[in-house]
Amino acid sequence: MNYRFTFARFLNLSLCIYGFIFFSGNPLFSSIRFSDFYEDFLCEEKEVLSIAGLTTSCSFGECGTVPYPTTNGYTTPDPITNSSKVWSFVSAPDLHPMKITVNVFNPGTSPGLIFLAPYGFSSEATYGQSGSLILDNVGNPVWFRPLSTNLMNTDFRMQTFNGKPVLTFWQGTLVTPPAYTNAPGGSSEPGSCYYILDNTYSVIQTVSAKEGFTSDIHEFLLTPNNTALFLSTKTVPMDLTPYGGPQNGYVQDFAIQEIDLHTNNLIFFWDALQHIPLTDSYEPASSAILSNNIWDAFHLNSIGLTDSLGDILVSGRNTWTIYRINKPSGNIIWQLGGKQSNFTIESGAEFSWQHDARFLPGNLISMFDDNSDNSSDPGPPSHGLILQLDLIGNTASLYRSYYHDPNIIVASQGNVQSLANGNKFVGWGQSQYYSEYSQAGNTEGDPALNLLYDAQMPGTNNYSYRAYRENWVGKPYYPPSIGIASANGQITVYASWNGSTETVSWQLFGGNKSKKLSLIASAAKSGFETPITVSGSFSYFQVKALNAQGKVIGKSKTIKF
Repeated sequence: MNYRFTFARFLNLSLCIYGFIFFSGNPLFSSIRFSDFYEDFLCEEKEVLSIAGLTTSCSFGECGTVPYPTTNGYTTPDPITNSSKVWSFVSAPDLHPMKITVNVFNPGTSPGLIFLAPYGFSSEATYGQSGSLILDNVGNPVWFRPLSTNLMNTDFRMQTFNGKPVLTFWQGTLVTPPAYTNAPGGSSEPGSCYYILDNTYSVIQTVSAKEGFTSDIHEFLLTPNNTALFLSTKTVPMDLTPYGGPQNGYVQDFAIQEIDLHTNNLIFFWDALQHIPLTDSYEPASSAILSNNIWDAFHLNSIGLTDSLGDILVSGRNTWTIYRINKPSGNIIWQLGGKQSNFTIESGAEFSWQHDARFLPGNLISMFDDNSDNSSDPGPPSHGLILQLDLIGNTASLYRSYYHDPNIIVASQGNVQSLANGNKFVGWGQSQYYSEYSQAGNTEGDPALNLLYDAQMPGTNNYSYRAYRENWVGKPYYPPSIGIASANGQITVYASWNGSTETVSWQLFGGNKSKKLSLIASAAKSGFETPITVSGSFSYFQVKALNAQGKVIGKSKTIKF
């Protein structure tokens, strides 16, 4: 093992071993989990600890890799992997992403790949593994990073860091009954964090909330200044009887945090409990009895930039309000919607339980209007929505709407992405769909109008918090994969390279000596995994990936048949 065992790491190791002996042997600390207490340290020192015969549950430099313990002993079903609705590969046997069905694929669809983070609630099994998934337009996987049961990714997308494209996502355990009832549904369990990956799929940085807050699932936004804006949560004890809730209650507080990614210093902090009256909530305080006496009064779920460097746009689902906040002062400049709206909401522009508020040029505000809180009275159909703000007359009017064909009601989640050509890409949250529309949009009465693309995830428990379309170029740091199968005397070699967007064809090399292989076949890349039929008798095989210029950009290991 090539490892620089410095004195500082030796000291860290000594302290870690001492801590392990002290805490595990001291009855006063019997309720403290060693892995939790030293979580960050263990992740950094995993390889050192292995020298001492100790192991950790997280990968080197990573976090959010251990599912949070269930709160009532309920066992979440494992994902369904043996199904016609799930992919299986000879060359990549550990990958089992869900299969999607494309319902509509019309001319005018934007270029780019589709970014999803499939997961399911803990009540039933999902089709395929959870994780981060990149797909092409016809549903072929391009890159998949699977997670274990009760671990999820959310807000998976491409962003820019240090002037280069990167992948970002939240990772951890999401509160969903019946396995998790210790906090309001849709919350993040402790131990979660955010990831930044470069275009080789290497983890280059992880970020966690500060000030005793938990990293929240809803937003991780990289800014042009190489900072990260994100949401975080913390439960605050409070007598909720004045609001109709339990006396020994709590409020789920939300904080907006901004971290300098080069120094990891906290440079901005804004606390909802200090700025938003609890009486503004549309979520009844009595609902706290269903989630460990915690009232989710605010449920902030998006942060966006605006036309001013000092202002941000924030969505509060449970207050039905979009806030424009001035960072230097912390003041709320205006509120759109809710009980204290500064704007008159005109007919057709109403919204409720919304997600993903974004500021667009021309004082336009886009959002996903859920119109539903998962109750028995769900409201009108959910839809993508763009409002026109009149900052002089203080009115908000309907500019565009984007309904699904057929109309659907989405109980939670969802987003509206504005693409470079004006098209809108809509993730339908707690449903199975994601869609693309031309800019003009449609109406509730004519939802097929201007629909360019629509795809559907399998089953009734496969969701993606948001969906995006991005122009991504992936160059994996790891080599291509190879597998072999034989049937009826015919040998087939399978080639794949998880995440490579530049591979257009494959070369197959074979021979009877591992060090002496010759080119025996070529094949155009076909989906995620390309089958190549073998003619002749060979004992060893290797595949090489070629780009559009015919250059070899990767080669697999040599395997023996």
